[in-house]
Amino acid sequence: MGAQMRSYLLVLAALWPAAVSAGEPPAPDQTSPPVAREVFGALALPGPVNAYRSGSGKPGPNYWQNRADYVIHARIDTRAKTLQGEETITYTNNSPDTLNELWVQLDQNIYRADARGALSNPERHPHFTDGIVLDGVGLTGKGPETVVSPLVSDTRMRIVLPAPLPHGGVARLHVRWHYAIPGAWGGRTAVTQTRDGEIYEIAQWYPRMAVYDDLRGWDTLPYLGQEFYLDYGNFDYAVTVPWNFTVVGSGALLNPQEVLTPVERERLAAAAKSETRVMIRTAAEAHEPSSHLARSGEKTWHFHMTNTRDVAFAASDAFVWDAARLDLPPLAPAPGMKPQPRLAMSAYAAEGAGPKGWDRSTEYVKHAIEYFSSQWYPYPWPDAVNLGGHGAGMEYPGIVFDGWQDHGAELFWITTHELGHGWFPMIVGSNERRHAFMDEGFNTFIDAYASQHFNHGEFAPKQDAEFAPQTGDPAADILPVLTDPAAPTLMLPSELVPEKYRHPVTYFKSAYGLMLLREQILGPERFDAAFRAYIRDWAFHHPAPSDFFRFMSSAAGEDLTWFWRGWYLENWWPSYAIDGVSAADGAVTVRNRGKLPLPVLLRVRFADGATAERRVPTEAWYLHDRVTVSFPGHAPLSGAELDPAHVLPMPDRSGDVWSGK
Repeated sequence: MGAQMRSYLLVLAALWPAAVSAGEPPAPDQTSPPVAREVFGALALPGPVNAYRSGSGKPGPNYWQNRADYVIHARIDTRAKTLQGEETITYTNNSPDTLNELWVQLDQNIYRADARGALSNPERHPHFTDGIVLDGVGLTGKGPETVVSPLVSDTRMRIVLPAPLPHGGVARLHVRWHYAIPGAWGGRTAVTQTRDGEIYEIAQWYPRMAVYDDLRGWDTLPYLGQEFYLDYGNFDYAVTVPWNFTVVGSGALLNPQEVLTPVERERLAAAAKSETRVMIRTAAEAHEPSSHLARSGEKTWHFHMTNTRDVAFAASDAFVWDAARLDLPPLAPAPGMKPQPRLAMSAYAAEGAGPKGWDRSTEYVKHAIEYFSSQWYPYPWPDAVNLGGHGAGMEYPGIVFDGWQDHGAELFWITTHELGHGWFPMIVGSNERRHAFMDEGFNTFIDAYASQHFNHGEFAPKQDAEFAPQTGDPAADILPVLTDPAAPTLMLPSELVPEKYRHPVTYFKSAYGLMLLREQILGPERFDAAFRAYIRDWAFHHPAPSDFFRFMSSAAGEDLTWFWRGWYLENWWPSYAIDGVSAADGAVTVRNRGKLPLPVLLRVRFADGATAERRVPTEAWYLHDRVTVSFPGHAPLSGAELDPAHVLPMPDRSGDVWSGK
């Protein structure tokens, strides 16, 4: 390197400050020319490459993951409003480590007055319960059960093993418990009073294993009201309820003959052949004793779900229930059973019925599951249920909890969004407790395209709290987020993102980043192939942000370092201006004023009315902040414009048009 060049770089270093660190607010001023080494320099990703996670972003040759299988029996006491349960967890240690203890999540403890979540997120839980009450904890094996005394810390439970669990070893944990079901204020698990009866929405309801992985060992963040991180396994669960209750839940119902009438079974069979909804239980039948299989006592509903990270269910004596076929290959409800047709279902309060309300829910369910299956990755489970109850807007594998009062575009968007979570993070099992943008944002991204696809764009564009809330135009609506110096970056840990920014950043900015990557950087053909491969290779595994960044760069054949830095680690934006025009020569000089050098379209108009376009690529700014684009061999220029369709998120559009004067 010559002395002149060294002096030049020293001057640049003095003039332009280094990039702010990840998670800190960016400086709102991006009017100065960017420094190439700041924008395009090497990027050290948070997660290193090793034998577990490869440089291509794929699971490495020694990737491993532990497994948790569950057998659960639960009973709802509708008088006391309690749930009592008993479970056996079969935990397989596939890690190379020997484990001396097990960690279990007790989500219901968030409702205790002394819970950490009571102070960190007080608006979520204005009332309290005693949390989960442990009636017995033991380890089972070939001999008698070994009773253990766990250490409970907030929403976690630590169990010291009597003997170390080696690689390949299996531990069986037996837990009995009960808890008071939170009222309607419970949010993600609730009892909701409707005109015709109560709806029990039961989620985060059983003690479940924490994840032990290659990134942190035991990942034991306390539950503060946000999201989850769970291992995969098979779930066999049974729910005992009063005789007049209907239960819908994750997975497949294994004992319909014991809980459904012949008429209900016939209607389900008809639904399995129908493209439109078939009523399984009508509002008139909800309180008609003759419409039930039993007349007193209790019934036990038995469900199974294979290779899932969670299950949830809902129960009520007031459900309206309908279903239609999913145009997907039949699937065995449980190992050893004959494949059966799969169904899109809705269960909801009768008050939610109506042509703009829940009458269309199953239509939306059917579209979401079929569209996401064809566009990204096949839906792997038996049925898909939309539950109209309290309205928490919450997702679980195979079932989602929405509000019976939702209607119109709102019902379509919330249904599609919550079911989209079946792909992120239920299939692609990212750590949403730490990296919410990998589930909320990725899901919002696929939702936006689902809105365009449904019924010739009936509810397009997506415009709600999750995406482009002001105008439906993401390039315009994202600008207040990018220019807000207090806005967090996408890489800020999920629990540290203030509620004010949760939807604008975690959902909207993350989703729009993928849209920019697809439409402005890679193009749909390259992006879609890479994104499908990412979902396929990480299905039922645990990718981290660095895995995603490496995967997309490798699979799409593009060095995207500058994009990961500018959009994810920083809150940078593009800024371009026309810096000079030689009309006679047909030449336009473009200046880069921003730090996110997205490809930008330059459109020119000639004196004879003809037009021409050139895309200025990102690489144009490697060594310069100005480039000249020539359009030789035509009439003199009479006008020029940068980003004429306004598809780029540019806060400052001064200088992007030359009108020939």
